[in-house]
Amino acid sequence: MTRKLFVLVALTAWVAGAPAIAGAADYHHIHLVATSAAEAKEWYMTHMGCTDYGRHNACAAGDTLIIFFEREPTGPSVGSGVDHIGFSFPDLAAKMASYEAAGVKILEPMREIDGLFKLAFVEDPWGTKIEVVEDTEWLGFHHLHLRSTDRTAALDWYENIFGGERDSLKGRIAGLRYGTVWLLVSQHEGELAPTDGRAFDHLGWQFPDLRAAAEEIRGKGVEFTMEPRPFTNPLGEDMLISFVVGPDGVRIEIVQPRA
Repeated sequence: MTRKLFVLVALTAWVAGAPAIAGAADYHHIHLVATSAAEAKEWYMTHMGCTDYGRHNACAAGDTLIIFFEREPTGPSVGSGVDHIGFSFPDLAAKMASYEAAGVKILEPMREIDGLFKLAFVEDPWGTKIEVVEDTEWLGFHHLHLRSTDRTAALDWYENIFGGERDSLKGRIAGLRYGTVWLLVSQHEGELAPTDGRAFDHLGWQFPDLRAAAEEIRGKGVEFTMEPRPFTNPLGEDMLISFVVGPDGVRIEIVQPRA
């Protein structure tokens, strides 16, 4: 199952207090850019614990798909509205040793945060920054970490459009949860590049009825860059896909998988 929808948003048109249709939304996928989809898929299966999804350009991290565009990324994830993604492992020290042995690019070595959890930062070969943590409460694909020039408004926008549960990760970082996937936002000063074409190209949510959801989304001031349309993925699965752009130039795909 894949989903593709881009939403072009006017953040100033966000309707405060409007009922969120997002209660019906589930987090679905991330779409990364790599010069070789096959190599990227193998890298994430080897180093991030993803499993084969049965497609040449996708693997699965729990219920979240990681899909790869095969082309040269226009820039790394850092500097865009999506700074990094996160994976959690039960023994981070062992995982870091395996990264060192394999020559994985380590951006920041492992450290412990107030006895709550351990973390480190690595980077995939195509420029996506990855935070690896030891958070036994939330193992596997752990979080999406965005940057915004107005973090409060950005979180409000995602909750208004896609729902999610307001929560605080370890009592330290306010965010939204979609099942076991956290959406976190940090404040950013200065310009942010659009995600389109960069190492992390776009986020992805799904709705059970995309056409109905699209009507509600439009009513909240969001303009679609691709209206919902039929799509058949490489596995022969029929679905509806669409695209929008969220706060800070974050490209978003919204889909309705086949029943």
